[in-house]
Amino acid sequence: MPSPHSPEFRRRAVELARQGSKSTVELAKDLGISRSCLQNWVAQAAAEEKAAGDAARPTSAEKKELAELRRRNKQLESENQILKRAAAYFASENVLPK
Repeated sequence: MPSPHSPEFRRRAVELARQGSKSTVELAKDLGISRSCLQNWVAQAAAEEKAAGDAARPTSAEKKELAELRRRNKQLESENQILKRAAAYFASENVLPK
């Protein structure tokens, strides 16, 4: 599901929050978003600006990649189950009664 706010809007909101001319609550209200949403954007921006060695909070790109890898893993597990069932079916068909 696409985000309702553009990356430019988010970037500008983070810049305004970092300026500190208004409180987070006031700024969020002026922008029409929740305080927690603005705080999350600020924290995410800080995580993305940190050095690559600090893996405390994943970047947006890492989150996107992780979601894609999880989808792919689920698909492969499903395909693997189908292959196991097919192998078991064909193995039982080839057993000759004595």
